Amino acid sequence: MRDIWEDQLKWINSGESFVLARVIRTWRSAPRKTGAGMLIGSGMKVAGSVSGGCIEGAVIEEALEVLETGQPRQLNYGVEDELALSVGLSCGGEVSVLLEKHWAFSDNPETSKVWEKLQICIKNNEPAVLISPLANENENAKENRIPLLVLPNENENIGGIQNNRKIATELALDSYDRRENSVVEIAGKNFFIQVFPRQDQLLIIGAGHITIPLVSFAKELDFLTAVIDPRGVFSNPERFDVPPDKLIRKWPDQVLNEWPLNEDTYAILLTHDPKIDDPALHILLKHNLSYIGALGSNRTHAKRCERLAEAGIDKDSIKQIKGPAGADIGAQTAAEIALSMIAEVIAAKRGRL
Repeated sequence: MRDIWEDQLKWINSGESFVLARVIRTWRSAPRKTGAGMLIGSGMKVAGSVSGGCIEGAVIEEALEVLETGQPRQLNYGVEDELALSVGLSCGGEVSVLLEKHWAFSDNPETSKVWEKLQICIKNNEPAVLISPLANENENAKENRIPLLVLPNENENIGGIQNNRKIATELALDSYDRRENSVVEIAGKNFFIQVFPRQDQLLIIGAGHITIPLVSFAKELDFLTAVIDPRGVFSNPERFDVPPDKLIRKWPDQVLNEWPLNEDTYAILLTHDPKIDDPALHILLKHNLSYIGALGSNRTHAKRCERLAEAGIDKDSIKQIKGPAGADIGAQTAAEIALSMIAEVIAAKRGRL
């Protein structure tokens, strides 16, 4: 839902109520993944998509009724093969969509509290897991519609599911560990677990010629990007066609000790200069990063590992460094080398490295 997040905030601030449609289940070659969202307001006002065009018209019609009644609905659609081809799929599929009048307009303070905290988490790039009760026509009690927000980093829960909170929390944390949305049954009722992980961040140490296309590729893949380089000739914002989210003209050890480093962080070191790269590695290797890559030949990397060992860093930690960084695609140009590196980052993200 990150693609509609800014629109969602604008719609909330406008004070005009709307319906949030979320994909909660898919089968076969469904057009979009679970968690994909669309906003529907009065007057056919729409933002986002739940299918890339296959079922939007039907969803909008249903959503306008939900907007009027306030009663949530769960919809199931089949996408025929011929229609699937029109949106770039090889075959059809099925999709299940949950429609709810947006929580920001709930008259239940507990529901509003959940939404406000989720908004803060996403703004601050902190993880959260939302458990939403699925529509049940025979259940009208508002207290049974309160979602539960689980905060993995705070050991805290906010919202509903009072009677089976422990089970719900365990299921939420399991979904978070797998980074997968799912529909689960708790005490005979169905719930949609939606994971809101941190946005992945790519730290790039060094702002040389490879960094320019690397930032562009990373931004296209929805990474937050930060480039750290104390050398003013390189850390010049005018050099970047696509600017990084942060461009920092400092030594890495002046920055990284206070930087949020976690399992959603990926780092690539590009300077070839031990005075810049090595202090950064001393800090990065202390944290549970998903990927650390370093530019250079096999000989350069061997010398790097020797220096780190002499500095007292253990062999297992040093083995975390992928060097030379980049998938073996025969890359020669700066753009090709950057492509090989971001491909390796994605492989690490998907558990293929």
